[in-house]
Amino acid sequence: MREAFGDIDIYLFDQLLRGRFDGVRTVLDAGCGGGRNLVYLLRRGFDLHAVDRDAAAVEQVRRLAAELAPDLPPENVRVAQVDALPFADSAMDAVISSAVLHFAADEAHFGRMVDEMWRVLRPGGMLFARLASSIGIEARVRPVGAGRYRLPDGSERFLVDEAGLLARTEALGGVLLDPIKTTNVQNLRAMTTWVVRKAG
Repeated sequence: MREAFGDIDIYLFDQLLRGRFDGVRTVLDAGCGGGRNLVYLLRRGFDLHAVDRDAAAVEQVRRLAAELAPDLPPENVRVAQVDALPFADSAMDAVISSAVLHFAADEAHFGRMVDEMWRVLRPGGMLFARLASSIGIEARVRPVGAGRYRLPDGSERFLVDEAGLLARTEALGGVLLDPIKTTNVQNLRAMTTWVVRKAG
């Protein structure tokens, strides 16, 4: 299993198992880190693109791609900011954002990142996002300003809530593919899955 899928986010794995990537060709991992969610996609010959602001992470993913998908152009993996993606409008069939959006500096920065991922997503395409939220731990987080909070685990994150995600979905003109789902990790942090289809 690990050889085929790597250390994939279990909630992204769920989307694969449910056929959400069937018929999908061009995928962007926006904030790819070291590429833990890319092993299956690389092995299966997807037209994969990945960006990260960390040059070392980009080099790690390029090495992974060279091993698993040697025909993938190295320039498909590049250093870039999620709020300024170097891709044309509607270029991607699916966009993955796993544990990235909660690093937003404030509400405006969060909005720019979401808007950029939405811009490059084709009509009918899917945005899969996992991000920190306050859902279920509202009384345990402490605001530190600009939409950022101190979590019980000691970390500081930009947090969303259910109402905000629903409002954002409506503002984008998107359609939820799944109900918003949240995992509460011993009341230390909460991670929410937000899966949206772009109308078209």
